Amino acid sequence: VQVPGLANVWVPPIRNRIDMLATGIKSPIGIKLSGDDLAQLEQTAVQVERAARQVPGVSSALAERLTGGRYIDVTIDRVAAARYGLNIADVQQIVAGAIGGANIGRTVEGVARYPINVRYPREIRDSVDELRNLPLLTPAGGQITLGTLARIAVSDGPPMLKSEQGRPTSYVYVDARGRDLAAVVGDIQQAVARDVTLPPGVSLSYAGQFQYMERAYERLQIVVPATLGIIFLLLYLIFRRLDEALLIMATLPFALTGGFWLLYLLGYNQSVATAVGFIALAGVSAEFGVVMMIYLKSALARRGDDPDAEAVTAAIREGALLRVRPKAMTVATILAGLLPVLIGTGAGSEVMSRIAAPMIGGMITAPLLSMFVLPAAYLLMRRRGHGGFEVRD
Repeated sequence: VQVPGLANVWVPPIRNRIDMLATGIKSPIGIKLSGDDLAQLEQTAVQVERAARQVPGVSSALAERLTGGRYIDVTIDRVAAARYGLNIADVQQIVAGAIGGANIGRTVEGVARYPINVRYPREIRDSVDELRNLPLLTPAGGQITLGTLARIAVSDGPPMLKSEQGRPTSYVYVDARGRDLAAVVGDIQQAVARDVTLPPGVSLSYAGQFQYMERAYERLQIVVPATLGIIFLLLYLIFRRLDEALLIMATLPFALTGGFWLLYLLGYNQSVATAVGFIALAGVSAEFGVVMMIYLKSALARRGDDPDAEAVTAAIREGALLRVRPKAMTVATILAGLLPVLIGTGAGSEVMSRIAAPMIGGMITAPLLSMFVLPAAYLLMRRRGHGGFEVRD
């Protein structure tokens, strides 16, 4: 659809409203251009629009047009107005009332109330020539025309003005499909830096969902290390041994691999929702390691204070086997609770499925790691602590 004087941008209406309410921008990615010259701003915005359209994954890009508006300027001649006993305010009041209209009362019809607006008929104010011939009365009772007191002409101007921090601003609306926002914005930044030269006095910044995503990632850079630090501190307080706490912490990255594989198979990109899922998976994986370590230490404690090599091996095998059934029940419960979330299609399912996906994928690798790798690593650690001993099947 091509309408003269209009530009098209294709965004679903509900999504458009949500983006506008959440970020102030009508599209997931917004590019703000600020400057003092409107014509220069529009020219730069059009160049940014062309550069953004060439980026893979960009479904539409639209730069606001700052020109194309048509206005009727009424420039009052002070000398001519004074000659007829009128000042600027008098002429402006006459123009506002005769052309724009003035409310002189209100009519009540049932529960509805309607204003009564009085102004000149349309047929004598629908063109510039008719406006020049609008009849006016002077304080002395004489009749003159508006063209006698003012110069009336049609001029070009912006259809709408936006400003931020006291500077005129133009937006470029960009929508992306099939790629994550971070990758699309990175390519847009490279394309703009390569193809667009910003004039002096014009600044460029990025807004929309990408801006909020960047803020979320900045917070996650603090939250994730803090979460890992808290987990390590709690592990140390539980076992009172630095090596055992480090052993469980070392297994966490390998326990998360199942979540990454499932995200890859489902075609999900990394996002704040998936990061939340990985944080939850790290907590569950640490819990698996803690319980397994408690079972191993409990079985080893029953062998006495100084067990030999065969006793240590038998104790670790016994503790690991005791943990198999509770582990299977725990994993089955988590999977039964999260699978409906993963395959759901209701409101909010796009976010919830990305939170559940890392957890479901991790429920494959984390239990296997805690049941097979953790006991073997603990056995090696105990063997080193005893000065080394041979393990026989």
